Amino acid sequence: MFKECLQTLFSFMRIISFDPGYGRLGIAILEKTSQKEVLIFSECFETPKETQHSQRLAQLGARVNELLFQFKPTHAAIEGLFFSKNTTTALKVAEVRGILIFLCESNNINIHEFTPNEIKVAVTGYGKSDKKSVQTMTTKLINLPDRKMLDDEIDAIACGLTFFAHKNTLLRNIK
Repeated sequence: MFKECLQTLFSFMRIISFDPGYGRLGIAILEKTSQKEVLIFSECFETPKETQHSQRLAQLGARVNELLFQFKPTHAAIEGLFFSKNTTTALKVAEVRGILIFLCESNNINIHEFTPNEIKVAVTGYGKSDKKSVQTMTTKLINLPDRKMLDDEIDAIACGLTFFAHKNTLLRNIK
């Protein structure tokens, strides 16, 4: 009975997913109906380099807020922070993640965070895949619009697909 209730709950679901960045923010809205994932909307939202960081954060927050209002997702998938040697960049990306988490929580959206390795495994089957492999497999897993897409946008879509892969695993493991 519990499994059937969860299957009904997961049979239609709309999510927003993010590849966080302050210069370029990958955003995707995906739905799952029956057993198929469908891309509803995606973009790479860019902020001008010459704009103050605080204004860039405000622009990103305003754009995400518009999309939350427009699409009304119930869940959010967000890529975890990958620390590199450039701590200044990592801190600025962490600030973006903070805004995304705040906006989702403020709108009662359940947040699910995935590491870059979890996304690679879900999309390609291998946790050490390169960016090109993730992009190639993402285009095979879901129908994408016929236009040029930046890496950040495709990464946001891959993050959303990871969310659905994790939900499918949860359902399979329930007795």
